[in-house]
Amino acid sequence: MSMDEKTLYDKIYRYCYYRLGQAELAEDITQEAFLRMWEDRGYREQGKVLQYLYTTARHLCIDEYRRCKAKPLTEELGERLAAEPGLEPELRLGLWQAFQTLPEEDRELLALRYGSEVPVGDLAKMLGISRFALRRRITSALTRLRTQLS
Repeated sequence: MSMDEKTLYDKIYRYCYYRLGQAELAEDITQEAFLRMWEDRGYREQGKVLQYLYTTARHLCIDEYRRCKAKPLTEELGERLAAEPGLEPELRLGLWQAFQTLPEEDRELLALRYGSEVPVGDLAKMLGISRFALRRRITSALTRLRTQLS
C-alpha cells in the first residue's frame, strides 16, 4: 500500500464531507467504504486501494443523497473558507460562489484532483478515461471557473 491508512482515511473523509456537508454522515460513509475494501481483498492485492475507496465512497454518497435528499455543503463551507488564512474572506467567498456555478461533474472533478489530491493516473482509471482526456476535462473546468471569477 503506497499510502498509510490515516492519509487514505483523510482523503476519503474530505471527499465525503464535500459531497454531503455533514461531518457525522461523512464519517459513516468513509467507514463503510473502508469496511467494504477490507472485505474485498482483490483491490488491495492489485494496488488499487485509492481507486476502490473513491469509487465506493462516491457510490455510497450518491445512495445517501438519494435516500435522505442531503444537501451539498454550503454555508458551513463558506464559514470555513472565511476562517482560513491566506486569502481575504471576500475572495474566498467569491471563489466558493463561482465554484458552485460549475456543473456537478466539474465540481467533483476539481474537488478530487485538487481538494483530495488524487493523482491524475488514479483519477483517470476511476473515471474510465485516458489521462489526456482527464487533463482536457480539468482544463475545461478550470477555464469555466476562471470565466465565472472574471
